Amino acid sequence: MPEPTAGQSTPRVAIAGAGISGVCLAIRLKQAGITSFTIYEKSESVGGTWSENTYPGAACDVPSVLYSFSFAPKPDWTQKHAPQSEIVEYFRSCADEFGIVPHIQFNTTVDSAAWDERSGTWQITTNDGYQETYDVFVSAVGQLNRPSLPEIEGMEAFQGAAFHTAKWNHDLDLRDRNVAIIGTGASAIQIVPRIARQVRKLTVFQRSPTWICRFRNYKYPEWIKSLFRCLPLTERLHRWWIYWICEYRTFSYRARSVESRVFTNWLRLRLRWAVREPIRSKLTPDFAAGCKRTLLSNDYYETLEQDNVELVTTPIRRLSSDAVVTAENSHQADAVIFATGFRTSDLLVPMKVVGRDGRRLADEWRTGRGTYLGILSSGFPNFFMLYGPNTNLGHNSIIFMVECQVNYIVKCLQRLMETGLQSLEVREDAVTQFSGMVQERLKRTVWNDNCTNWYKTDTGRMINNWCASTVEYWLRTRRPDFSRMVVKEVEAPQHVAIAIGAGES
Repeated sequence: MPEPTAGQSTPRVAIAGAGISGVCLAIRLKQAGITSFTIYEKSESVGGTWSENTYPGAACDVPSVLYSFSFAPKPDWTQKHAPQSEIVEYFRSCADEFGIVPHIQFNTTVDSAAWDERSGTWQITTNDGYQETYDVFVSAVGQLNRPSLPEIEGMEAFQGAAFHTAKWNHDLDLRDRNVAIIGTGASAIQIVPRIARQVRKLTVFQRSPTWICRFRNYKYPEWIKSLFRCLPLTERLHRWWIYWICEYRTFSYRARSVESRVFTNWLRLRLRWAVREPIRSKLTPDFAAGCKRTLLSNDYYETLEQDNVELVTTPIRRLSSDAVVTAENSHQADAVIFATGFRTSDLLVPMKVVGRDGRRLADEWRTGRGTYLGILSSGFPNFFMLYGPNTNLGHNSIIFMVECQVNYIVKCLQRLMETGLQSLEVREDAVTQFSGMVQERLKRTVWNDNCTNWYKTDTGRMINNWCASTVEYWLRTRRPDFSRMVVKEVEAPQHVAIAIGAGES
């Protein structure tokens, strides 16, 4: 990336958060010659969702070589799908290697950001009451940073240990205890096989089943790691090979496509081989594979058939002081673990973002307004997002999407610096056209099938997932189309603030 030329003012940057997106943007800003930035991070360390989710068995379902920055390859991944500890260590090492850590102020969040039309600046307030004025605000709080807890009667009456998987209680010894785990999503299928070996009784409460694919993991032998280190091109080719395998899966997410039917039937056959009746019927979805997130596991099905494990599909009525109560039974529990995912529909919450004429971003999205590329929102000048609405994936690495967005944002900031403009804002018609296209194409995907998933709001609008291939997204974000934006000339010295959140997968 080109550095600022002589005479250009280097923007001052404020970064709130040090997750994957935040670290990526901070590195790219530094490489572009923008070095006067401060990072505000809500936790005590770098890593975002990967530093918070430390439950037993936590790992990534995207291959390690692809779940890393293209500009910072790691030749010595221990296995195809790395565990949580190795992933978070990678991102922390990137922050160290590129000199990002000295810029971080930990245990600090951005509470609010308000656009001041008169000065053309953003007023940013942190949780300790500190206020600062900047020209550009970029949010990368992501979609997977706020745990979701179900509303169950009697939760305050339960006297045992109760916690969400994202807030794992490592001080609790589960050995010889009756444990209830509520939810059967991505975290649950990793946790259940691990803790079933320790507990006296494990009761798994399932609201609805989902399809589970075989987890084809393997360790990288030392000679492969040496080859990747000595000949970086081989690691790059390996990365591209895996990328294109993942990219092909986009066809299986098209509703009623041949690939979708074949994939669904294959998973149904695998389920038939793996478990017997009557548990098989409880585990068989009535929708196409991919409508809910397709999960990866080699031992979840088998674990549910263990003598000390019970799968319950009857809805939960309430919690008592020592049990989870359904309409049919009362299941004793010394501990309740909520594997209930994240609040993905309330993007950017609880941070308050107020744009032009007092427009609140939360209200804009609540009324169905969309974004442009998941990066820009009309009515919010000099405001950008990373891992924003409609940029999540079901088939490939989100880091690829983040790098596309970072490239786009840096080019927009360079345009502001080169031309001496004060503000840049996407046009309303560009947002309307783009959002309409995305929603129309999402209707033709398996995510719109007859299932409940975290991709859709209560109204049926899909605000999380991208509608096509990552190749198409790369083409759309490769170069900003400034004809779709409204710009305003600078009237005062320019300063730039970028607030980046720490929650992404």
